[in-house]
Amino acid sequence: MTNPPDQPGASAIWGGRFAGGPSVVMQRINASIDFDQRLYAQDIRGSKAHCRMLVATGILSAEDGEAIVAGLERIRQEIESGALTFRSELEDIHMNVEARLAELIGEPAGRLHTARSRNDQVATDFRLWVRDAVDGMGSALQGLQAALIDQAETHAATVMPGFTHLQAAQPVTFGHHLLAYVEMFGRDRGRLADARARLNECPLGAAALAGTSFPIDRRQTAAELGFDRPAANSLDAVSDRDFALEFLAAAAICAVHMSRLAEELVIWTTAQFRFVSLSDAFTTGSSIMPQKRNPDAAELIRAKAGRVIGNLNALLIVMKGLPLAYSKDMQDDKEPVFEAADTLELSIAAMTGMIRDLTVHAERMAESAGAGFTTATDIADWLVRVAAVPFRQAHHITGRIVRLAEERGCGLAELPLGELQAIDGRIDAQVYSVLPVEASAASRTSYGGTAPANVAAAVLAARQRFL
Repeated sequence: MTNPPDQPGASAIWGGRFAGGPSVVMQRINASIDFDQRLYAQDIRGSKAHCRMLVATGILSAEDGEAIVAGLERIRQEIESGALTFRSELEDIHMNVEARLAELIGEPAGRLHTARSRNDQVATDFRLWVRDAVDGMGSALQGLQAALIDQAETHAATVMPGFTHLQAAQPVTFGHHLLAYVEMFGRDRGRLADARARLNECPLGAAALAGTSFPIDRRQTAAELGFDRPAANSLDAVSDRDFALEFLAAAAICAVHMSRLAEELVIWTTAQFRFVSLSDAFTTGSSIMPQKRNPDAAELIRAKAGRVIGNLNALLIVMKGLPLAYSKDMQDDKEPVFEAADTLELSIAAMTGMIRDLTVHAERMAESAGAGFTTATDIADWLVRVAAVPFRQAHHITGRIVRLAEERGCGLAELPLGELQAIDGRIDAQVYSVLPVEASAASRTSYGGTAPANVAAAVLAARQRFL
């Protein structure tokens, strides 16, 4: 026997159309309250704005409007205190709030949904949530940049090997290396800011898909909610999630940057490198090997990048085949965004802590900076600059010098002048002045180069640009 529409079992939302209620399985697959309850603050904020607009346009009485706003504020307090229990049979945060509002104020609660659909309601809530997440993530990245800049300032003249192909290439300064990540995270903040600017249009008032016949004022609700303008097309307003995709794309790129820095921390903390040490706060030990200090926080940041990238792919796949306007597939838009935001927020916090607590082993870095004939390019440059040798010829001459040093099992600076001159007679004793790693790094004074003086100036510029 089926349930009459107004009895338990039929949906309180759309029971008038259906004689019976959904199966238990249908209830489970249809409900989103387990995750979209995170939208409660945005949902209540949007409902208050919608209510005040309805009153201002004469669609709703002032008395009903006051009761609705007061009831919504009480619901917000109940949720934040843990006093309100969400009900899965009400499907989502919107209907849970509306049902509780009806319990509190009675019939006026049913007037709140005038000139509104859950389609424009959730699109508005979700944009508000993503906007808040962008602001929080931008602030967190700024904190990470500050930690990197502080370390870069301290180590503006600390020489280390620079790598290509993970092979020693040329000496650089540790401060210069860290400032590279400051630039990357600055672009990440820029991408987030760009996404925020594009998402800042208000869907509220688009209703289900076609707008509404009520004389609403969409500019009023948009302004109250901090949007730049109402969304221009009602179909687009409720049916696209490119703002969420753009947020996820920016988050995925940021997670990749985080993963690259995490990988370097993992490498640098090995016994083979010993460039840096992480504090006890961000490392763990081994259950069997008492000597171990494992860079688990860095490794987990590296792993979590894959989850953020996966979240982007998941939502792209959800959206790729959907015709206009709204489809229930889009209920699965929130979990990837929530998880990506949570994951990246935690990763940024952990990375910021590791960078601030970092112990740098400058002597070990300097020792390693000269390994692998990293100042060979300096010899070639010296031949060009002092002896007017064409660079391609200088490159060939320097290659023969490197081969000789390999055969002798010594560094470039340890080769006798006579043997260097046997390779090319234009070489004189001045060449030895460019071979120390400190001299090599100090000579890279071109804009954006690694010279300590450049790094000191870049630190000041970065503070002005990013902090």
